[in-house]
Parts: sequence; C-alpha cells; structure tokens
Amino acid sequence: MLYQRGRLHSYQGYSAHEAVFPVRLAALLGARVLVLTNAAGGLRPDFAAGALLAIRDQLNLTGLNPLRGQLPPEWGPRFPDMSQAFDPRLLALAASLAAELGIPLSEGIYAGVAGPSYETPAEVRMLAALGGDVTGMSTVLEVIAARQMGMRCLALSLVANAAAGVGAAAIDHGQVLAAGRAAAASLTRLLSALLDHPDLL
Repeated sequence: MLYQRGRLHSYQGYSAHEAVFPVRLAALLGARVLVLTNAAGGLRPDFAAGALLAIRDQLNLTGLNPLRGQLPPEWGPRFPDMSQAFDPRLLALAASLAAELGIPLSEGIYAGVAGPSYETPAEVRMLAALGGDVTGMSTVLEVIAARQMGMRCLALSLVANAAAGVGAAAIDHGQVLAAGRAAAASLTRLLSALLDHPDLL
C-alpha cells in the first residue's frame, strides 16, 4: 500500500504529466487500485457543506490530458477506454460500508476544471447543465492516467461549499477549509473501513 498526502495541481504550474507523476509511480510499483479524495463545490442545492459523494463519472474540462505526447507503450493503450473510469465494484463497496457506518453517501458526476479561481455563477450553471453534481480542480487527470495503466479507481468528494450562485453567500477559501476539517471525521471513518476491507483489492 502506498499512501500519498496531498497532490500536485495543474494550477500550481505543473504540467498534466507532472500532476499525475505520483499515480504513474504507484502503478509502476505494482498498485492496482487507486483511491482518491478531494474537496469539491456542490452544484446541486441539496448538497450542503460536509456532504460526501462517491464519483461515478467525470467531466474533464481542464483543457489538459496526461496522455498527450509519446508515452512508453508499456504504460497502456494509446486510447484507453473510459466507459468505466470509476470501478462499479468499488462504488458498491463504498456504498455498502457507508450504510453500515451510518454515513450518508451520494453518487454523482465530478466536473474537473483548471482553477485556481472559483467558478462564476454562469460557469456553475454551465457545469450543472452539462451534468455535473460537484466541481473541483483535481482528480480528473489522475483518473485518466490511472485507467491507462490498468488501475481500478474510486474517488470520494467532500462537499466543502456550495458553488457560486447555488448558495447565497460569497465563497471564502478559509471557510471552505474549515468546512472540510469539520466533516473530515466521517470521510476518515469511511476510508479506514475501505482500506481494511479484503474486497478493496
């Protein structure tokens, strides 16, 4: 098991290839399952800060892709299938464990954007119209790289705020961080149960 705290974001100036380096390293070291977490903005009025969501699909709206260029052929297919970017068995396991623990867990679509500015109300309406349930500035590139390299993926989003125009208040980054810390206990419990479960692999 390889544990990584934090990640590399494209908005920090990293290229798509640099942002997914830890995922590719894990795959090359033999990891077959990737479990990701992120903080996200809720695009639906019923997603209050602190809600947990298992991602069942994603929209890559970053304008980036870690598969561009000439990659080593042993890393995987040039055009990998993304029809099941998030593993159905892992999604079912997460739902089952969340129910056992009494932790509400929704499923939805993650709209990945480049950032680092928060979205405008017009952009939020666009993301919701495209089918997004939550939005954030990570995850999508990592999942693409992981799927190319044959890894099964599970990603959990902690809704840290209502996106612009969904809630009445302006978005304050400090409040977003505070909401994430307040809801972290439930996510930690669910992650612990997942990592201890023999069906994870």
